[in-house]
Amino acid sequence: HYEVIHVGWDDIRRVCASVVHIDIINDKIWIQYDGCSQPVAEALLEAGITKDMIVLGFHPEEVRKYTGFAVS
Repeated sequence: HYEVIHVGWDDIRRVCASVVHIDIINDKIWIQYDGCSQPVAEALLEAGITKDMIVLGFHPEEVRKYTGFAVS
């Protein structure tokens, strides 16, 4: 379970928000949330990770089969 969060202050209000949430499940990289300006999946592909090892977990399972990435 890996997560990058933004924590800080907005004037007098405390701010805490997820930027990226990734899990490793059954040897695959599950992107659960991606709030980055450059999609995490693109960065993983550029690093040599193949599409069959990446699951876009933020999409429902019935939609994942159309993404070109792993379904589960």
